[in-house]
Amino acid sequence: MTDKRPVYLNLLKIRLPVTGMVSFAHRVSGVLLFLFIPYAVYLFDLSLASAESFQAVQARLDTPLMLLVQLLVLWALLHHFFAGIRFLLIDAEIGIEKHAARTGAWLVWLAEGLAMLAIIGGLLL
Repeated sequence: MTDKRPVYLNLLKIRLPVTGMVSFAHRVSGVLLFLFIPYAVYLFDLSLASAESFQAVQARLDTPLMLLVQLLVLWALLHHFFAGIRFLLIDAEIGIEKHAARTGAWLVWLAEGLAMLAIIGGLLL
């Protein structure tokens, strides 16, 4: 009996459906949020030490690199939240048919995009 499975998987050539992309991004966002926790706790602790250290934290967070990191963490939080709701609904056997699952995945992308625009727009006003 010959095995017809691939010997290796080239992750750059695999084309995932939208449901797979949402699932993969959910895992990535969870890892990013988990890895950001120690730095967030450090900044929080530093900001509570004194008024000067609070100003130093504010100055650090206003750098272009940290603004990019904040956007990435905001995306991770929003995606993880909306995709998590989708997965909870799937666990309750809501939206498990192919068409409903695809629609739910697109709604996750739409909801996180609108939420990001609303939050960023609210901060800029």
